[in-house]
Amino acid sequence: MSTLTKPNHIGRKISRIRELRDMKQEALAQALGISQQSISAIENSETIEEERLIEIAKVLGVNVEALKNFSDEAAINFFNTVSDNDINGNVFNANVNSCSFNPLDKMMEIVDENRKLYERLLQAEKDKVEYLEKILNGK
Repeated sequence: MSTLTKPNHIGRKISRIRELRDMKQEALAQALGISQQSISAIENSETIEEERLIEIAKVLGVNVEALKNFSDEAAINFFNTVSDNDINGNVFNANVNSCSFNPLDKMMEIVDENRKLYERLLQAEKDKVEYLEKILNGK
């Protein structure tokens, strides 16, 4: 069994923070003035230029160090231990085991988005086949 750690894949961290912010690739791309395909490429990259990383962190509302050091485990630990002040200044623990969203709802949103993407891709393929059949039939 190997004891090597996984590489620090910054693209996955960007993707995860973007998803936690409930931001689509298109919205991030628009804010950065680049294409959605560029965002996809960035999120698949293990390394990113520092200047681009600074821009992305700013749009996502985090600092670069938070982006570089992000982990799901750290985020969960943060939310499980965070405390806040009420309007009277009394400290209270922020409901240790609760989420601000329903994970099942989030999962269903992702499933629905994937289904819609599949349907669009399937329709595109059907359109291609129809077009090629017209060409072959001389129409």
